[in-house]
Amino acid sequence: MNRRANNIISYAAIGCYNAGLNNNRIRLCRIAHGIKSRTNMNSEKRAELLAMLARESYFERQLTLASGRPSNYYVDCKRTLYLPRGAYLAGELVLELVKAAGVEQIGGMAVGALPVTDAVIAAAHAHRMDLRGFFVRKETKQHGLQQIVEGAFKPGLKTAVIDDTITTGGSSLQAVAAMREAGGNVIAAIALVERGEGAVDAFARAGLNYSWVFTAEEVRAERAAQNAEG
Repeated sequence: MNRRANNIISYAAIGCYNAGLNNNRIRLCRIAHGIKSRTNMNSEKRAELLAMLARESYFERQLTLASGRPSNYYVDCKRTLYLPRGAYLAGELVLELVKAAGVEQIGGMAVGALPVTDAVIAAAHAHRMDLRGFFVRKETKQHGLQQIVEGAFKPGLKTAVIDDTITTGGSSLQAVAAMREAGGNVIAAIALVERGEGAVDAFARAGLNYSWVFTAEEVRAERAAQNAEG
């Protein structure tokens, strides 16, 4: 299987994912944990979105992430999510994870979670799926209804925290705390891109099932392939 074909496969390797795993070690990890590839995810849409993320959203430079960690690269998913085709593809693919998680509403910390949440809600409408969306403010609004959780949030529903890119999971777990305080039954975490820097273990400790569409390593490899092709 060539590199591009192999990139069609996404893994929900809870507790064992590491950005440095090669294909053989990932295969052993999947066998040990009974993990299956997401063969139900549309491979053509996934390949197209991966190419868009690599082309539009991937940057190599020294910077500091929201987690406070230094990095020599950045995946700015919003540059893809605010393109019509990018929003459509992301909505369709992340909706598959939402269905698999069995949740009734999705949302995350503003502002990172906003475009991906909106894309998934639009996809849910197109598929006639009943799904609610919301977002969590970093601090309670001081006017109006003075809420920290905004949107179509409803207490008691099975809920997933969502974000475009997740590194350590710190921001998402802050959002989870607010959701649970507001009465949400938070059972899952979902990312468009998983950086492989601690979120898997953090979400497992919080009792959340974690899934994602791409790893950051896939985006980096796709960009390298694009550069090689000129």
